[in-house]
Amino acid sequence: MKPKIVLTLLIVSVGVNLYIGGKWLLFDRPYEPPPEEAIILGEMVQKTVESEEYKDLAKAEKVIAIETGIDKNKGGRFPYNMMTSVRTDKETHLFSCSDDKCTKMELIGTSYSIYQDEEPRLPLKK
Repeated sequence: MKPKIVLTLLIVSVGVNLYIGGKWLLFDRPYEPPPEEAIILGEMVQKTVESEEYKDLAKAEKVIAIETGIDKNKGGRFPYNMMTSVRTDKETHLFSCSDDKCTKMELIGTSYSIYQDEEPRLPLKK
């Protein structure tokens, strides 16, 4: 009886560890920047805010948040797999590096913004 219980616990333990490890390796890791890339993403935010396209955007729409993102599953190479998202009350504007050295950021597209339908999450103004 005791060997069956131990074998069952071993199989369940291995199965759970394989599931958690596989989920982390395949789904979570490609989207989490390591510390070096997190610093680069921070610098990309600064370059985004300094870009002319952002300044024009800030004049036209109310900027609510700036978020960084990385997607290693796209197959793009550094720094093109990184971007910053500027969320406004109308839509989200996506910025990426304009060249291999990332000397400046350029607007590459737009997407839906949750702030079209919702209020900002932080209660800063009442």
